Order: sequence, then C-alpha cells, then structure tokens
Amino acid sequence: MTELALMQDVDNADDGVVAGDVNESFIPLSDPDITLVEIEAVDSIMRSPRLSSGSAVEAFEAAFAEYVGRAYAVAVPSGTIGLLIALKSYGIGPGQEVIASPYSFRETAHAISIAGAKPVFADIDYWAGTLLPAKIETRITANTRAIVACNNNGHPAPWSELRALAKQHGLLLLEDSTEAIGSRYKGALVGSFGDVAVFDFSQPSPLTCGEGGMVVTDDVDVAVALRRHRSHRLDERASVVVSATPPYQAGMSNMAAALGLAQLQRLEEILERRRLTEHLYYKYVQSFEGIKDPYVGPDVTEMNWFLYLVHLGTRFSRSSRDAIVDDLRVEQVEAAAYCNPLHLQRHYFDLGYRRGDYLVTEKVADRTVALPFHTHLTEDQISFIVETMKEASINVGAGAAIY
Repeated sequence: MTELALMQDVDNADDGVVAGDVNESFIPLSDPDITLVEIEAVDSIMRSPRLSSGSAVEAFEAAFAEYVGRAYAVAVPSGTIGLLIALKSYGIGPGQEVIASPYSFRETAHAISIAGAKPVFADIDYWAGTLLPAKIETRITANTRAIVACNNNGHPAPWSELRALAKQHGLLLLEDSTEAIGSRYKGALVGSFGDVAVFDFSQPSPLTCGEGGMVVTDDVDVAVALRRHRSHRLDERASVVVSATPPYQAGMSNMAAALGLAQLQRLEEILERRRLTEHLYYKYVQSFEGIKDPYVGPDVTEMNWFLYLVHLGTRFSRSSRDAIVDDLRVEQVEAAAYCNPLHLQRHYFDLGYRRGDYLVTEKVADRTVALPFHTHLTEDQISFIVETMKEASINVGAGAAIY
C-alpha cells in the first residue's frame, strides 16, 4: 500500500484508526486500538537497518519495567515462553510439581508441561474465577515447587493470602498477568506481586504488539537467568562464545517492540476507552435477568477486563451456552465459550484428570460467554449484542436463575 493510500484509509477511519477490508456487519471479539502513533513507530523501524531484536526491545523493556514498578523486564515472544523460561530460571523441571488453575489461559499453563514439571490443579473462587488459597493448600506435596496464580480475565487473584501461603510452605509464587494489564489489587498494579510476573501482548490484550510478552522481576539473578534462557546477546554471535545454557532463541523483534512501546505510551488512553465500552455493556446487561455481569472483588481497586464475560444462570446448560454462542455468530457477532477447563483437555486428561475433579471450575466454564470487547464498539452494537443474546437464551428455553 502506498503512503497516499494509507493516509486516505486513515482519513476515512474513526479516531485515526486504519480501516481495513472487513465485513462491516461483522462484530469481532477483539479489535486492536491502533492509531498513526503505532504506525509511525513501526514505520521508523521498517526504515532502519535493524528489524531483529535490538535497541527498540531494550527501550520497551525499560519502559515496561518502570510502568509495572519492577527492577527488570525481559521481552519474549509469548506468555508461554515467558513462563517457560521463568520455570527454567528457577530450575523447575521433571519430578517437580507446580500448582495452577484449571480455569486459565491454556497456552500459558502449557509451559509447566513443556518445562517437564507436573501441573497440579486447584479449584477456583466461583465469583472471581481466581485460585482459592484454601484449595491450593490441599494440593501441596513434598514435590511442589511453585504456585502459578492467574489474574483471570483481568481480575486480580487474592495476592496477600497467596503470598502468605507461599511463604508458609517455602514455595515460589509466579504471577500470570497475561489477561490483566492495568488492573490493581489493594492499590498496586498487577505484575508486582509474584517472584516473577508474566504478561502476554497478543490479542485481545489492551496492549498488543501482534505476538509478544514480558517477564518482570526484582531479582537480578533471576533476570540474568531469564536472559540467558531467552537468547544469546548480539555480541555473542561468534562461534567461539561458549554458554552453559542453550537458549531458546526466543527474542522479540524491534518491530514488535516498537509497536508495544507505542501502545504502552497510550495504555491509559486505551484502558479508559475500554472502560467506556464496559459501562455501556453494564447499562444494557442490567435488563437481562438471566445473566450475571462481571464480578469485582472488594480488594480490587482498579479493574480492566480482558474480555467482557457474562455468566449464565444455573438453568442454562453447557449445550445451551454453546447454542447461544452459535446464535450470536449467525447474527455476525463473534462470541466464544470461556474457557474450556484445562483438566478436561486431551493433554491433561492423559495425566489422569477427569470431569468432576474441579466442580466450581466446571460450573463456571460451562456457563460463561465472552462477548466482543474493544474500543471500536458503538452503543448501537452493544445494544444489539445484548438483545441478540436475550433472544438466543429464549430460543434455548432457559430463563432467569438465582446464583
């Protein structure tokens, strides 16, 4: 595309967002908030002599560490790789166990198995969707090395209780913030609670650089280990360099970093625009007695949702939930089930987990629908989405229910 054509597209788009070849009647689940700021940042890298990992990555790391309030940040290609190298940096592997939630971002949790450790699941809080410390404690054994707690869909986990539990049992506490950038627990930003914290910047994150992630920590030794496992430095390209650790060569490109840095500089603006979308959803969801709008716990001081999740009442079944998702798609609304519990997926099923092992997770997952959530939604579209969902719920024969 020529620069003139690109500028014409921008001029024709709302709020400086580039228009693409899309079905105008289709409402996508996510749609990145991209402006000329991001385009110009990537363009400058495209015109530079270095596209691979370099100074733009270092700038993004420094800015992100400052934003979260951590001493070190290490850029990676994904949240999965981020958690993997974090586990490797602590020497966690075969013969050891890591406690995690069965109700979480699948790709990140997979890192436990990739590292060779055994994922041990614990059930969740029905309202918040986060790990319950009391459930975790029953799963701790002599082989347990760490707890991976997720800030599910942007809702912070109970970090004070989790830290006390980890300290009591001498366990590492790893924070999965792949879905929660910008949220706060007791006034502190997510990403500041774990021994390390992992972020993911793929869609539908408010901050996206296509694909990418970040691991943050305050421990210099861990930061060195993270970088050692991630990739060789640019000045270590010579074959005479000998390393004790074979790296995954999992760096971030300068292009992705430039996009991520531009998004980070606009993050508060993006989050505020998403909060306006949330308020519109809240307005229309109140008239729908059959669903529960997203819950916010008493210790949460700022909430930034990853997706807009609604919880169907107990009269709904898993099949009726799926039928509602299908009806929405027929009406050109992209919705999704959130989520398929990890312990019921093939890899974990082969480890011996079965339906009925984590009843709260299953109950919540069977009745949760993710609706489109991004800054480009209009009030008319949100009204249409909720009304369509109401009609779909009538079609499946389910009504209001008590939680």
